[in-house]
Amino acid sequence: MTNSAWETLSDQAVAVAGVVYFLALLAHLVEWASLREVAPATAGAGAAGAADGEGGTGSVAVDTGPDRGAERERRVALFGRLGLLLTGLACAVHLVALVGRGLAADPNRVPWGNMYEFTVSGTFVVTLMYLVLHRRFSLAWMAPFVTAFVLSTLMIAVIWLHSEVTPLTEALNSYWLVIHVVSAVIATGAFTLGGILSAAYLVKDRRGEATTGPLARVPSLATLDRVSYRIHAFAFPVWTFAVLITGPIWAHEAWSSYWNWDPKEVWAFITWVVYAAYLHARSTAGWKGRNAAILALVGVATLWFNFIGINFFSTTTQHGYAESAPAFVEPVGR
Repeated sequence: MTNSAWETLSDQAVAVAGVVYFLALLAHLVEWASLREVAPATAGAGAAGAADGEGGTGSVAVDTGPDRGAERERRVALFGRLGLLLTGLACAVHLVALVGRGLAADPNRVPWGNMYEFTVSGTFVVTLMYLVLHRRFSLAWMAPFVTAFVLSTLMIAVIWLHSEVTPLTEALNSYWLVIHVVSAVIATGAFTLGGILSAAYLVKDRRGEATTGPLARVPSLATLDRVSYRIHAFAFPVWTFAVLITGPIWAHEAWSSYWNWDPKEVWAFITWVVYAAYLHARSTAGWKGRNAAILALVGVATLWFNFIGINFFSTTTQHGYAESAPAFVEPVGR
């Protein structure tokens, strides 16, 4: 295949992935809508049967109520499995888009040469990490939020960030690109999942523990807090490696200086400080629950502002690049 054919394949794969993510989101929304009716319908039928006694209409309610409840439960399970299957399929097509993007360049390269490619890669990692951790941490309830986030971010990438495939600049054409970006993107995906968990904690803390409806599927506050902490504890050393080790080394190689007070560098360090404060407060001051969740959301806000916002609001960063222009050097904390 020619380079232009690979680029076309990549663009088409992103579009197909977006459609499949949308179908997955619809499946999960139907699943959540069905959850509203499962417990109330079953309970209502049982109550009617108890009120009417053993004969006549009461016996019919007892017979049909549980059947309707079981049917709804089967529908919930069916759309849950369908949504998970579609999410996995979208992730596979997403990977094809990344591979095609890298093979479209001459010479072939990793697909991290500009903002569009970084965004497509970051959303892929969010989906992949969700699928990997789905069973271990019982994250099925997160599906609508993950698919909605990935779909929205991909739309932003396609509409506003898309650029033509170009060769890497001399400074970007380094093995440090692979080491630094892989670690930064993995940490970004994990922090994003942790942020979704923290947001869910705050919503459930405000609404209270529900026994019916979609919120009943969200784990308990203690579970949300514990899983969020575990994911953040995994992501933080990976981010540290990306921001405080590989980033400065690459910056020295590219600019002959380990630290340049570039806005990207500064915001990457701010993100590191926020998450360091989060983990330190939990381990020493006993911060848990609501305060920890708020601090985690502050961290993910600084993370994504650094990831995308700096490139639009800063005119002094050496990491900046335009939507359709080749990338400049990007060694620290995208």
